[in-house]
Formats: sequence, structure tokens, C-alpha cells
Amino acid sequence: MRIETRAFGPLQANAYLVWDDPERAVLVDPGDEPERVLHWVRDCGVALEAVLLTHAHFDHVGAVRAVVEAYDLPVRLHPAARPVYERAASAAMRWGLFLDPPPTEPLVDLAEGPLDLGPGFRVWHLPGHCPGHVAFYQPEAEAVFSGDLLFAGGVGRWDLPGADLDDLRRSIRRLFELPEATRVHPGHGPATTLAAERRGNPFVQDWLD
Repeated sequence: MRIETRAFGPLQANAYLVWDDPERAVLVDPGDEPERVLHWVRDCGVALEAVLLTHAHFDHVGAVRAVVEAYDLPVRLHPAARPVYERAASAAMRWGLFLDPPPTEPLVDLAEGPLDLGPGFRVWHLPGHCPGHVAFYQPEAEAVFSGDLLFAGGVGRWDLPGADLDDLRRSIRRLFELPEATRVHPGHGPATTLAAERRGNPFVQDWLD
């Protein structure tokens, strides 16, 4: 499985291009700077099959409209994330930022389980940081795209509207049921592994005890 990563926007949210077959690539969390995102996709020489969202906070959806319009693609997100998605532009304004409102059509609901496109992800519903938050797991590659659930040395915020600390703890515990060698590709910052986070992430250490 091929993974290309770039960080976009003032909050440096990670976007991921992922594929086994370059004719069936997926774009995960295209967060901002639409023209840079489009140039990146073109430079990688892949054909996009879908846009996938781990969650719908504004820093992860800012380039969605441009990608959808350029490639005539569906956007796939968990149904519980739709209200946050629809308010993304107004949420950005509260931070003094502007983004094109992401399109409300075409949207396709993500459900827990296998996803029959791109590299063959399994969708895991892992709420806590944001309603409808999911992770994308590829077992053969031992890779998970964790969104803002887990970072190198940290976890997602639980003080935002719709966040819930108890759900976040449960989701972290569930994520750590995966093999410890699993490589974590987070919504911000560098990649890590579940083994490294079990050893060195203070939140994880507290919550897994």
C-alpha cells in the first residue's frame, strides 16, 4: 500500500493519498489550501475514487469542495458527522479563518466495517473527539489512519462542541486492541506506532491501566 502525506493550512492538518492500484486512490481529510491539494494529487499521477473523512472539523475539510468539483467524487463520512460538516465554514470563521463551505452533495454515509474501494480499508467508528469520528484500518499493511483520536504523544481534544471524554477513552482502548506494530497516521503531526504510544504517551498509559 502506497501512502503519501502532506500537511495543509494554518493548523497543519495531515491529508493522505493512499492506494494499492493508482487507478483507485483515495484522499483522506483534504483539509485546506485547495490548489496545493489539487497539484499534489496530479503530481502523484493517481485517479481518485473517493474522498474519505475521519471527521468533519473545519481543518480537515477545507479543500473538499475543490476536490469534489475537480474530480466529480463522492464524499464519504459517518452520518453522525454531518452536522459538524455542514457547520464547518462557520466554525472556521470563529477562528478568523475562511474556507469554501464543503458541498452537501454527493455525500455517502460510512458505516462500521469493510469499505469496498481504494486499498480495502476497514472503518472503525471511534467517537470522542468529534461526533461521527472514524478511523481507517488496513490490516494487511498494519496501518491505521486515526484522524484526531491519537497523535504521537497525545490524544484528541475533548473540550470541543460534541466531544466526550468517556467516549474518547473508550475509543482509545478499542484502538489499542489492534496489533502493537500497527503504524498510526494521525490527523496532525508525525506518524507513530501503537507500541510507541503504549510506552510513551501519558494519556494512553493512564487510560489503558
